Amino acid sequence: MAKCWYPVIDYLACAECGTCVSFCSHGVYDKAKAPSPVVVRPENCIDHCHGCGNKCPVGAITYVGDDTGWIPPNGEKAEDENTPCCCGGTSDNENDAKAVLIQYLYLDLTTCDRCIGADAVLEDVLRTISPALETAGYRIKMQKVEISSEELAKEYRFLASPTIRVNGQDICGPVEENACGCCGEISGTDVTCRTFAYEGQTYDVPPKAMLAEKVLKAALGVEPSGCVCGEYTLPKNLKNFFTGKATKDSCCCVDSCQQTDKRH
Repeated sequence: MAKCWYPVIDYLACAECGTCVSFCSHGVYDKAKAPSPVVVRPENCIDHCHGCGNKCPVGAITYVGDDTGWIPPNGEKAEDENTPCCCGGTSDNENDAKAVLIQYLYLDLTTCDRCIGADAVLEDVLRTISPALETAGYRIKMQKVEISSEELAKEYRFLASPTIRVNGQDICGPVEENACGCCGEISGTDVTCRTFAYEGQTYDVPPKAMLAEKVLKAALGVEPSGCVCGEYTLPKNLKNFFTGKATKDSCCCVDSCQQTDKRH
């Protein structure tokens, strides 16, 4: 939950419709005062969640600590009530129930075999299924995000690499991991990366059939996926990765430095 992030209500603009109060599931608003929106537990607000602000039909909600460039929508742009989750994935057309945002979140696409492999499989799957979805009226947007720092990990509520989300929801089930030599090499630490369970087997790279099934079900709303709302703590595994990588990157001349020390 956020310490420096919570909604602020412009009561001059507020229509007192109660939409924000009924939408928020984290107890930020005092439901006893509804429909008037009274923030009673600001510490319960989810960091970087614009859920209630996107729902507000008059754009009366802003957020303390917001440095994202988000602008309160007006009545025409306020989100559809069918928006599945307040934790992230939205398309540019926030009013469109058939907009599908697919996010690929990863640590590395140059060295890590798992991130590279999952990326290739996802692209192959989208090439296969996108025409059918688009024929049915769905609009697909693909976003790749390198989680290169602790700050980004916290912003995206990142739990494991790689992660695939459809409209803000993790489609690959509970996080399971095992040792990843590639990311260990990058950071100089012991690192675990995500594995993928499918039909009784565990894979380091998700099978094409698995991703096709998961993406389709999530896009069509057939099967709810894992919401990333709730309290977030940066996993120790990721913290070690970022710390180790920063330390390793801070001096790229280790060998020459050691040779200099020997000469002296």
